[in-house]
Amino acid sequence: MSLVTDPPRTLLPPVLPPPARLEPAHYEPPRVPLEVLRHASVPDTLGVGRPGKVGLLELGFEQVGGRTELVRHYQKSPLQIMRPLYFDPYRPDLPITFLMSTGGGVIQADRLRTDLSFGPGTSAHVTTQAATKVYRMEHDYAVAQTFLTAGPDAYVEYLPDPVIPYVDARFYQRTVVTADPTATVLVSETVVSGRLARGERNAYQVFASDFELRRPTGELVALDTVRLEPGGAGDPRGGRSVDGPAVLAGHPVMACFFAVSPLAPARELADLLHATLAGHGLPYGVSALPQDCGAWARVLGEHTEAVTRALGSVWDAVRRRLTGVPAPDLRKT
Repeated sequence: MSLVTDPPRTLLPPVLPPPARLEPAHYEPPRVPLEVLRHASVPDTLGVGRPGKVGLLELGFEQVGGRTELVRHYQKSPLQIMRPLYFDPYRPDLPITFLMSTGGGVIQADRLRTDLSFGPGTSAHVTTQAATKVYRMEHDYAVAQTFLTAGPDAYVEYLPDPVIPYVDARFYQRTVVTADPTATVLVSETVVSGRLARGERNAYQVFASDFELRRPTGELVALDTVRLEPGGAGDPRGGRSVDGPAVLAGHPVMACFFAVSPLAPARELADLLHATLAGHGLPYGVSALPQDCGAWARVLGEHTEAVTRALGSVWDAVRRRLTGVPAPDLRKT
């Protein structure tokens, strides 16, 4: 007679509590610029931290079977993705991920946080599905933070579509890039000063942006700050306070492009950015980044399409120099 018993069971570790993702310390920035903070108040609609007001997205990429795969994924509405796609004909190992939102845009008291982690030797492209629209705000303000970490020998492109602050918007955008010294990271940021087709221009109350480049040790390598505070609709200052020669210089579109890489000398990258932008007829400036870790450019323009084309040319030129292949055609419409 044989005795039938249940197969031995593996003792699973206890279920640990999830990270304190919904604690304010996680989704609130450690410091909000005074220009934005002065608008802090309690909304008469859903307040900070209420359901739907805290959007979280966490993506982790690693090398798996000869290509980069998404291996960690957490999302909380309104931030989400579908799945990474592999349609780059020049880099079939490189996933292209579109960041999406279940809402129509950013509204008052929103707190959004995106964490993008790229392991050793990974290659990836991350962009947005469409422009980020920031709506009118009567109470408080909105914040969107992005934390991008690139491990050793990683190659990352983070090129989101423009941010468009509407009339009376109050918005703080913070991007923190932590790059290993052997990693390559290409990042762009674009802001359009309103719905230009409607004649809306610099009618938002405040747009503030911080771009931080750090090393894994926490060392701050570069910091780029933007503070645009023209006042809301009807403000006697109009848009004059942001149209000076050291700010927008009368242009409604501003963009930055950062190329952080050890694969080419910083001066060579700066010269490449300069030569590429010179052919577009737009006002621009180029400089090498601190510690000769790369180069960056700032571009101004009258039309979003012209600035977008200039950034596309820069992306293609830098990509060819660093990887030997051109940029793919990302058609989003």
